[in-house]
Amino acid sequence: MVKSTIYGVELKSPNGTVRIEINLSDKIYYSIYRDSIPILTRCSLGINAEHLSSAENIKIQRSKFSKISREFSPIIPMKFSKINDLCNTLTLNLSKGYAIEFRAYNDGVAYRFIANFKGDKNGKVKIMDEELMLNLPDDYLLHVQPAKDFTSNYETNYIHIDAKKWKVHNQMATLPALIDTKKGFKILFAETDLTDYPCLFLKGNSVNGIEAVFSKVALEDKQEEDRFMRITKEADYIAETNAKRTYPWRYFIISKDDRELLESTLPVKLAPASQLKNTDWIKPGQVSWEWWNAASPYGEGVNFVSGFNLETYKYYIDFASKSGIPYIIMDEGWAATVYNPYIPNRKVDLHELIRYGKEKKVDIILWLTWLTVEKNMDLFKRFAEWGIKGVKIDFMDRNDQWMVNYYERVASEAAKYNILVDFHGSFSPKGLEQKYPNVISYEGVRGMEQMEGCQPDNTIYLPFIRNIVGPMDFTPGAMINMQPEFYGGRRPNSASVGTRAYQLALFVLFESGVQMLCDNPTLYYKNQECTDFITQVPVTWDETKAVKAEVGELAVVAKRKGKKWFIGGITNGRQRNFILDLDFLIKGKSYKMTSYADGINANRQAMDYKKSDQNVNSGSAVPVQMSRNGGFAAVITEM
Repeated sequence: MVKSTIYGVELKSPNGTVRIEINLSDKIYYSIYRDSIPILTRCSLGINAEHLSSAENIKIQRSKFSKISREFSPIIPMKFSKINDLCNTLTLNLSKGYAIEFRAYNDGVAYRFIANFKGDKNGKVKIMDEELMLNLPDDYLLHVQPAKDFTSNYETNYIHIDAKKWKVHNQMATLPALIDTKKGFKILFAETDLTDYPCLFLKGNSVNGIEAVFSKVALEDKQEEDRFMRITKEADYIAETNAKRTYPWRYFIISKDDRELLESTLPVKLAPASQLKNTDWIKPGQVSWEWWNAASPYGEGVNFVSGFNLETYKYYIDFASKSGIPYIIMDEGWAATVYNPYIPNRKVDLHELIRYGKEKKVDIILWLTWLTVEKNMDLFKRFAEWGIKGVKIDFMDRNDQWMVNYYERVASEAAKYNILVDFHGSFSPKGLEQKYPNVISYEGVRGMEQMEGCQPDNTIYLPFIRNIVGPMDFTPGAMINMQPEFYGGRRPNSASVGTRAYQLALFVLFESGVQMLCDNPTLYYKNQECTDFITQVPVTWDETKAVKAEVGELAVVAKRKGKKWFIGGITNGRQRNFILDLDFLIKGKSYKMTSYADGINANRQAMDYKKSDQNVNSGSAVPVQMSRNGGFAAVITEM
């Protein structure tokens, strides 16, 4: 499990396939191997507190190895209702007043600092910087999301660049990041259990490596418009925090087969335990959303002027009720002004909508700017009294220590009053959704809000990068679908790039505790058989099986809820054919599969799809043809 070697200290995963070698000299160094092949070599780490450099005269005072073997059930199961957590651990207590804990899993590695620094009279210490240098032994390919500065909202397209070309002067990148060794292995690097500390960003260096950078502590900031607070003066340190504490986990998921990425639960295993004693009130579910389609129902049954008004929202509630959708979101415009969350827009009549929704068994989630929430932290109590079930909080666009703490303050305060939280304009998930499971989604993605800017050639990377680390508010469900060269959508007739079958597949493939139906209820009524499929797809799952996976090319998963299986798969701009093996089904049982595939003309007319029914079993091999920018979706029920 752990032993001293000529290199220092060694830790292996339970099955022996993953190995970490740690040694101390002028710095703390570690190397990671899978199947005895070096994946990362002589990487360095350290944490520098005020008046203390972690890289000077370090000695191991003692080492302790152990193992974790447990089975647990996530409160919000995005992949599996039961997770087996098995790893070997090593804790090195160092002479500088802190320790480092390493964990070796069969599919990855993680480490964190455990500090026992001498603090000031308030028990605080200033962290000047944290060293994290990933040394790449070859010219690896990086799949990263660039950020011009620390105001990033994690909504840029991924770039795909050889490590040697990503120099110091290039842009930073957000987490998570995917590293392709070009030798059969991929490494997803990310962080979790982030609290009272800034988000980690990456940048290239001049020696084929990657380094960490952090937003410094804000000393002064200035309000811009009605929703931004920009840092105008910063300190020379990245955090002022408790002298005795654990720091965020830095983790590496190491895959030999791209399917391993789609099934990984390492982020959930490392995340902090729930702080909520009672979670029975937390109900994930689908949501009907009006912003994307500009609140514009029309046609049969619409004998009112549509818009952000009482009649229109009742129409959305009626649609949700008929479709078994538990929530609607009321986006910007429900309040008389964004500054005051207590005075609804008169045209909306929020309290009548709350009453009407209760009657129809549909609850309401309200959109707010983060700044309004910060200035009115008592709104959660008021909203609970009104009967509001959740909030969608937008435009944080900062990644410093103060803003990270803001997320946690919001989650904690909302939980006191049984309020769900969807963070929009946010960073990617970093464990808070496990600590406070009322946080049921985050944006932090280039999603369909970007209209034509949301291209399948970028979206195909999301299952392998962004969605691995936690729930993702991508807002799928478009009923107007176009191939990129024919795109012409805009609100209120918003459209997506990609086929209809692609859109249906996203509900199975992508994970979110509040999975949006972004389009107009009118269009869902006009496309009822597609709506019937979408609205039966769960948002939590008992089991996930990656069927086909190739980073940047193809992602197909099968997911089980109870006895029912769903399949969702998407591709990039290439048409492709493959055989779908159903060997995950129970042998000896017969099933009915209803599928939605790209139609014969979907390459040009993206709304063309074909629905079909067939009897299948565990030995079935189903031919699938995907259009370019296409998809495949299915539901399988036992006969």
